[in-house]
Formats: sequence, C-alpha cells, structure tokens
Amino acid sequence: MTPHSMMRVMGYPRKSLICLEDTPYYHVVARCVRRAWLWGYDTYASKDYSHRKAWVLQRLRYLADVFSIDLCAYAIMSNHYHLVLRVDSTRMSRLSHDEIVTRWTQLFCMPPLIQRWRDGRASTAERMIAEELIERWRLRLIDISWYMRCLNEYLARRANAEDECTGRFWEGRFKSQALLDETGLLTAITYVDLNPVRAGIATTPEESEFTSIYARLQQLRHEQAARARKRQPPRVPAQPPLLAFGGAGNSNAASIPMRFQDYLQLLDWSARTRPAGRRGATGQDVPHVLARLQIEPEAWLRTMRSGGNLFGRAIGRIERMQSHARKLGQSWIRGIHAARRLQQA
Repeated sequence: MTPHSMMRVMGYPRKSLICLEDTPYYHVVARCVRRAWLWGYDTYASKDYSHRKAWVLQRLRYLADVFSIDLCAYAIMSNHYHLVLRVDSTRMSRLSHDEIVTRWTQLFCMPPLIQRWRDGRASTAERMIAEELIERWRLRLIDISWYMRCLNEYLARRANAEDECTGRFWEGRFKSQALLDETGLLTAITYVDLNPVRAGIATTPEESEFTSIYARLQQLRHEQAARARKRQPPRVPAQPPLLAFGGAGNSNAASIPMRFQDYLQLLDWSARTRPAGRRGATGQDVPHVLARLQIEPEAWLRTMRSGGNLFGRAIGRIERMQSHARKLGQSWIRGIHAARRLQQA
C-alpha cells in the first residue's frame, strides 16, 4: 500500500486539514453519538433535550473571551451543530504574556510555576520555561482543535451529568472544511444558516431559532428599536458575538467581506427559489452577489438543498481547490467537480 492510499484509508491529520497559511476560515460539524436526538425531542425515549441547545450558545459566548477565534455563523440542530469560524492569529500575536495567562486560566488551572512567574518569584531558568509554556498556550488559543475540545468536552460532561451516566456523547472528532476564498466562505455561511429551512423545521430563515441569522436579525431589531428611542442598543442576551459583515473589498480584515443586506437578499432568494425544472420553481431576480463572484445560480441552488453540499475537506474556486490539494500531496480532492459546476465558465 502506498503512502497516499494509506492516507485515504486512515484520513488526514488535523494539522494538514487546518492550515492558516491557506485560509483563516473553517466550517466545522460535530454530531452526537449514533446521531441520537440528544439536543432535541427524542420520540423513542419521550424526552425533550431541546434546552441543551442554549448550553451551546452559552459556551460559545464564554469561549469568545478566551480564544482568538471569531464566530461567523452557527446552526444548532437536534443531533448535531455547525460552526463557521475565523482564526485571528494577528490579534493573538499582539497579546502580552500576562494577557495569555489570564485567558488560559479561565479554562484551566494555573501551574505553580506560572504563579511564581506572575508574582516575580521565578528564577531566570524558571522564567524561560514559563515563557515557553505561555507561548505554547498562545498557539493553542488560535487552534481550532483546542477550541472544539473546550466546547465539546464541556457539553458532554454537562449532558452526562444531567443524564446521570458516563460514556461517549459525540460520535467522534469534529469534521472540518477549509473555506479557501470568498466563494467558499459564502457557500458555507449560507448553507449553515439554511439548515432549519432545509430540514423542514422552519419555513423561513428569520424563524430559524438557534442559528446565526436568527441572532443577527434579533440584534438588528433591538438596534432599530433603540435608535427609535435614542438609546444604546443592548446585545441580545445569551448570544455569542458574531463577526460583522463588511463589504466587498473592505479593508477591515475583521469582517465578512460582503454587505449584510446583500447577504440577506441572497439567503432569502436561496430559501425561496427552487432550481429550474423543479416543482414550484420561480423566476425571481438572481442576487447580484452571485454574478460578482461568477457563481452559476442553478448550481448554487442545488448546493443549498438537502444533500447538495458535495464538497469534502475544502470549499472554494477551482484554482484554490487544486492548490489546496497539491499542499495535501494529492492530484485530486473531493469537491473539485462541485466547484466546477458552481463556477461559471
């Protein structure tokens, strides 16, 4: 068996799949063991676990103050959840050693060595060891694997404590997709926000509770009401902070590169419009963002439907997918054909 065929059988190490040199954006998915309904209503056991969805939001909000990882989108379903994340390594690099320690110790105990370093009682050799350890923590605070570990372990322990049981809660390690460019990012965010509509849980995106689009629209209503009353708008309670939308070509790196109104138009169109030839197909105007990114509308609509996300470890335009495949030592990567259909000639 060749090294490449062994890699296909065993899968790729996470450090190969998450490469910040390629992109800071990633779509991740975690599922409950055996895809059991451990977040929603379990008809077999006649138990309602829906309250646990709020735990995810609470934990995401807590981790936002610890990790330098922004949340772009999320959807919490009955047996799994989706996140779209952006790693901000630049922001993390600016933090002092003391700030790193403060963040890390919100999740883990402070070693005696670090306490001595902080109190100024460490020797020269101890200071060197302490600062090496702190630099290791710095890297972990921009590591999606550590982020998911701190999210999933907490949720599993809390659910098992409530059920008075032990054992696995998640079916395995989370799955990740690299979002290689604006097309890949937009595809993932829209696909995630449309999860409840696609599953038949909600009719429209604005009715889709426990999604990022629902939280964004709630916050927008709060802001509009606050402006009408000339007051400072409060953030919607218990909601994790979301990376803001900016604009195409926006110089602000810490934003999703498109206008929120354009995204709303695209999301609404994607939820309501069926591909041509399908029953109920409509001839609504195609959102201009698809034309700007040279995305074929029919292929886009099929990608947004159930089972339509045919991408594998990465999403993006053909040339970016091919470059990503070469970095993995492959001549082909799942999703190339989907990218070709999505991208207009």
